[in-house]
Amino acid sequence: MSHIERTISVSFRHQIHFTQGVFALGNTMLRDVLVNDELRDPRKTLVVLDEALAHAQPELLKQIESYFTAHADTLRLVTPPMIIEGGERVKNSYFHVSEIQSQIERHHIDRHSYVICVGGGALLDMVGLAATTAHRGMRHVRIPTTTLSQDDSGVGVKNGINAFGKKNFIGTFAPPFAVINDFQLLATLSPRDKRGGYVEAVKVACIRDREFFEAMERDSTALAAFEPTAMQRLIYRCAELHVNHIATSGDPFEFGSARPLDFGHWAAHKLEQLSEYRIRHGEAVAVGIALDVVYARRIGLLDSTSAERVLTLLENLGFELWASELLHVDDADESLVIINGLEEFREHLGGRLTITLIEAIGHGIEVNAMNLPKVIEAIYELEERHRKRSKKIIPAHG
Repeated sequence: MSHIERTISVSFRHQIHFTQGVFALGNTMLRDVLVNDELRDPRKTLVVLDEALAHAQPELLKQIESYFTAHADTLRLVTPPMIIEGGERVKNSYFHVSEIQSQIERHHIDRHSYVICVGGGALLDMVGLAATTAHRGMRHVRIPTTTLSQDDSGVGVKNGINAFGKKNFIGTFAPPFAVINDFQLLATLSPRDKRGGYVEAVKVACIRDREFFEAMERDSTALAAFEPTAMQRLIYRCAELHVNHIATSGDPFEFGSARPLDFGHWAAHKLEQLSEYRIRHGEAVAVGIALDVVYARRIGLLDSTSAERVLTLLENLGFELWASELLHVDDADESLVIINGLEEFREHLGGRLTITLIEAIGHGIEVNAMNLPKVIEAIYELEERHRKRSKKIIPAHG
């Protein structure tokens, strides 16, 4: 018997737009992105809005409705925006995925229509899963509303929810139809949420772009104060580096064993789970990067000066480099539970364990094994650093 084999190539357009006031009546960017020359009837559109953002910016809901009314000749909002809670909890069940898909079916939204999500990374992940599985793939538009989603997760090609105690166990790879970053949507974020996305910029600079790392060092005071121009520079460059990787790495859908952009993430994902997501993703990644940087220095891969620069930048940006969950012990064998994150990280892709470390600022390297005693030493070093830093920040009372 013979066989038939063909190579199938599929090209994707991945467009990221930057603006201010995306739903202002005088801003036609959203309409121009959605409407093309093939248009005959107004495009049906379903909008999902992050609940916390709707409360923080109460005028936003009316702005969205007014925008679609003003452009009713080309766009049709099929129902008032669906307001759904954001945050990691929204990804912990399939309920909201089904809720969105039921609206897609009810309003006969087809593959030439649009599902728009206005929200943070967790909501974008969940809505993306709903959109990319209804009709085997809808036109999904992301309007990220956090620093983290504007510079990293929202410009990626992953969608998913958590299941079986594992982060993003159920999901898809599918580039969104478009991403629109509106810097004004960041204005009402808490300092914690404004800061959260900085760590992904540090991450990608560490593995890809030394000049970007040095720019963040120069801007660290302005970034810590959330100066808008400095934040916008960081978001733009981080998003650009992320999209460049997706377009040029040769493995955008992670068919291999490596996840270069997940530097610092093997521990971060486990920390989120161990803390029941009390530790947010950006905060967990900061700890994960710190752990891998100290580890790289301890095994002789990274020089001490470079390691200290990375740790200091993270601290100057406002991140804690310690979480007590790092010392959680498995009652069965008295091992540190965080170590299980290595196997879970490998299992998520299959194949060999592949961890990205850095051998110099701006230069990542992949390793296929981790020295567990050195990992544990790095954990205790971070604990000691945290203890000393806490003493400096909080004077002892006599």
